[in-house]
Amino acid sequence: MTIILGIDPGSRITGYGLIKKFKNKIIYIDSGCIITFKIKDFPTRLKVIYNDINKIIKKFKPDIFAIEQIFMSKNANSALKLGHARSAAIVSAVNNNLTIFEYSASKVKMIVAGIGNAKKKQVQDTIFTLLKLHDYPQQDAADALAIAITHSRIYL
Repeated sequence: MTIILGIDPGSRITGYGLIKKFKNKIIYIDSGCIITFKIKDFPTRLKVIYNDINKIIKKFKPDIFAIEQIFMSKNANSALKLGHARSAAIVSAVNNNLTIFEYSASKVKMIVAGIGNAKKKQVQDTIFTLLKLHDYPQQDAADALAIAITHSRIYL
């Protein structure tokens, strides 16, 4: 049995999703969002991301940490902030001795939804159905679950 923590990094909202891979089954554990957009001070946002992911890791004890790769944005400032948020998440994983895997958004969409340019809603619908959830996860949480599922389908 392997527990995978998927992270959809963001400087305003960071999604997380935990699944368990047991034999050929994917079992939902937990998901949610780390909301930081109301925090004006950017370094404090990074601290919140780091601390919250650290708490999630301590609580659920995942074996694997999977995160979305950064993509190039037309807005350089947004790309830099995303990179910082991603780094805060990765440092939390490294400090907890987790193995880190990175996946591009198009790879995740292809593996989970079957289309490399799937819309966020398509990914959300697929996650809802695949994991037999009672409620729709928030989009960032659904993306994080998709990242975790991608890892489980490639490596486990």
